[in-house]
Amino acid sequence: MGGHWWRGRLGPAVAIAPGARVDKFEIFFDLVFVFSFFIIVRTTAMDITGSSLLHGLLVLAVLWWCWVIHSVVATRVRLGEGFVPVLMVIGMAALFCFALSLPQAFGDPRQTTAGPMVVAVSYLVIRAVHLLLYWHIAKEKPGERRLLLRYSPEVAVSTLLLLAAALVPPYIDDMGSAQMWRDGLWVATVLMQYGSGLIAGAWGWTVTSAEHWTERYDLILIIALGESIISVGVGGNLLGQRVTWAAVAAASCGVIFSAALWWAHYDVIGPAARIAQHEALGRRRVAMARDAYAYLYLVMIAGIIIFALGAEEVVRQISDPHIGPAEPSHGPGVPLLFAGVICYFCGGMLFQARTLHTLSWTRVGVVAVLGAGIPVGAYLPGLATLALLTLICVGLVAVEVVVMADARKALREYVFHEKTSHEEHEAAFRAAWHEPGEDGSTRHG
Repeated sequence: MGGHWWRGRLGPAVAIAPGARVDKFEIFFDLVFVFSFFIIVRTTAMDITGSSLLHGLLVLAVLWWCWVIHSVVATRVRLGEGFVPVLMVIGMAALFCFALSLPQAFGDPRQTTAGPMVVAVSYLVIRAVHLLLYWHIAKEKPGERRLLLRYSPEVAVSTLLLLAAALVPPYIDDMGSAQMWRDGLWVATVLMQYGSGLIAGAWGWTVTSAEHWTERYDLILIIALGESIISVGVGGNLLGQRVTWAAVAAASCGVIFSAALWWAHYDVIGPAARIAQHEALGRRRVAMARDAYAYLYLVMIAGIIIFALGAEEVVRQISDPHIGPAEPSHGPGVPLLFAGVICYFCGGMLFQARTLHTLSWTRVGVVAVLGAGIPVGAYLPGLATLALLTLICVGLVAVEVVVMADARKALREYVFHEKTSHEEHEAAFRAAWHEPGEDGSTRHG
């Protein structure tokens, strides 16, 4: 009775329309993911080792799966309408606690279970909010509710695996064995999550609005790129230090090559993939949405996290007054910097192949050049390494602008025509507000 009362006061859940766009509440929800990306980078950057990098990527994979389920729910219901924002705020609080406890998730497994337990419980709350909301909006289709039960075991098993990762290692005396069990349980969680999506296939998913789906993922990728810039500036200790030409040049290179990575995806590939997503229907649309956006975007975001770690390490050495400007970069900064960009472009090429069924020789060439740049960058000063990476990324953009000129022009004309048609339709709809009423006055005053 009470549940019906507050739903009546706030309003019912509203279904997504075929032409729906991302609403403001969804962007507000993304603020917690911004914080989560930042925490992953900060925690891993404290001590960059193979283990810490593995832990960071495992956390990113689990966090991203929560995002995928979140986007699946958002394809059915408007998250900013009716009583839905109340549930989403609960999910935001759980996600925030999840992010706060990440630094302790992979600490000494024999000392405390508090951090790992918060991770597991927060994860359960996030998934429960999504499950309950989807269960509610599926009430009009009883068959869909039964189908939803097929996905429930993944929630239960993945939660149990995270709980086991928190509770089992403290009872293992050997430190190495305890860490191995904990890491193995996290790996099993990731395999369970993504394996269930592959086994279930496209059955049961719906992508009502291709525009909403593609825009949702494009925005989160932009957020990740922006977070990499923040990480470079904050992690490189550029704030509060004496301004030097080297620090200014390093910061400028960081912004320029991040902008080049944005251009490489959003100038042609992203818009063309969005059109391909619109053209696909039924299970073909769902399969493309799952493979290209839910899975392959993770590869691109992982690459962003990795090159952010590398860029932060290189910029820190550039801004360190105790390190000479001609001294080569040392540590894992250079390999991470180049490897992250390689990962980003490889994910982008797989995305292009899945959505457009094409492969650009320019992308293959830039990956080969980046691979060759790793040993070269190890012998160069940090600023020269950043300049080299920036030159490679900007060079790719320049070459593709020339080589793909005709295709790019046709695509931009189509996108611009689509945009202006949509704006004209909106303008015509709002023109009714100014139509004169019976008394000669315009509507709405």
